[in-house]
Amino acid sequence: MRRVFSLLAVLTFAVIFGGIAGGYDERQTLSGLALHYLTQVPADLGAPNVVTGILISFRGFDTLGEVAVLFMVAASVGLLLASEPGEKTLPRLAAGGTRHAPSELVRNGAEVVLPLIFLFGAYVIMNGHLSAGGGFQGGAVVASGVMLLMLAYPSGPIHHGFLSITESLAGVFYVSLGILGMVVAGGFLDSHILPRGNFGTLFSAGAIPLISALLGIKVGAELSVIIDRFRS
Repeated sequence: MRRVFSLLAVLTFAVIFGGIAGGYDERQTLSGLALHYLTQVPADLGAPNVVTGILISFRGFDTLGEVAVLFMVAASVGLLLASEPGEKTLPRLAAGGTRHAPSELVRNGAEVVLPLIFLFGAYVIMNGHLSAGGGFQGGAVVASGVMLLMLAYPSGPIHHGFLSITESLAGVFYVSLGILGMVVAGGFLDSHILPRGNFGTLFSAGAIPLISALLGIKVGAELSVIIDRFRS
């Protein structure tokens, strides 16, 4: 009876989602709001990437809230999974009773790929105002490199103090730039606190590249701490 009920539930959801997917029709013309942002972001902010311009400048308070949520997640994971003072971490053992060690392929591959991952993460962060990317995406890429580092060197320590200080300083500078935008420009995280520069170049779009870099540092540090806490 339970299997019949489960099958009926699956079929019901399949019919519902099939109807939604079948009735989807891609919009052929842009809405008025989309046209406004597509013209306003390049003209006002000088950022070819409209999404990054909206997230970092127009939706500055929302982005601040997202960063705050990520900070609370990192703090909560650290509180739940952190070892007690003076408690020694037990070595992780494989099924046979011996400590698991990464293969030579993983370790050698990490030595080759890690610099490329961190370089790509920095590229995504710094070019977020020009192409697809930004602080959140680049920070996640950097954190994936940290995860690979932990897989290649399971016993290697991660300096939580350095990560905490880095994350805190990035957050302080981020909020300070937001307040500076309220004082000398048009609002919180207004990118006009710095010159716009030449459209389409690396140093352009006002303070958006700087804000994106601070977001990338903060997100990368917080995600790295979360990953390391699950390793403990």
